[in-house]
Amino acid sequence: MLAKLKKKLGHNPRLKQQVLHLLVHPVKTRPRRWLRLLQPFYLKRSKGSIIYGNVRKDLVPFNAFQLGAYSVIESFSTINNMVGAVIIGNHSRIGLSNTVIGPVTIGNQVNLAQNIVISGLNHNYRDITQPISKQGVTTIPVTIEDDVWIGANAVILAGITIGKHAVVAAGTVVTCNVPPYSVCAGNPGRIVRQYDFEQKTWIKPVR
Repeated sequence: MLAKLKKKLGHNPRLKQQVLHLLVHPVKTRPRRWLRLLQPFYLKRSKGSIIYGNVRKDLVPFNAFQLGAYSVIESFSTINNMVGAVIIGNHSRIGLSNTVIGPVTIGNQVNLAQNIVISGLNHNYRDITQPISKQGVTTIPVTIEDDVWIGANAVILAGITIGKHAVVAAGTVVTCNVPPYSVCAGNPGRIVRQYDFEQKTWIKPVR
């Protein structure tokens, strides 16, 4: 039913704008108070999951939000699914003051340190006669696979995939995909180490 409604709204921009205005404050750009009161009824949370009380939950019912079993979203973080789903797996931790803007999928056993930005959203900038804020957005999903560690102050850009058991060093700006079993560091991020299963050791990639 929700899919049919979204399809109908997609064919009627005026109606879509009216519904959006009803759900989201146009200046604060966050769900209206009455909708936030209903979040316990439409947010999908599994056993043992924790969202601290001072997390900013910019979460609406027309895009998915899922928090897996025993996963934690720590204080002062912002989680936003208004332009794309946010899916978080089991036993994962979203650290202090993180910002996660969908579409983003985070796997199991993922650890995010502090002040990380992960965003599947980019603002359009094509028409130089119009303010950027009036030109809409483009979304490309971010995928963080299982057993990933991301250090403090990292930035993960739209469209990025971080492979299983990878590490992103503190302060890294990730602009390209990170292979599984590798370490990414720097600005822009580059692969500085990768596990070689034949040699059974970590090696520096050949450039």
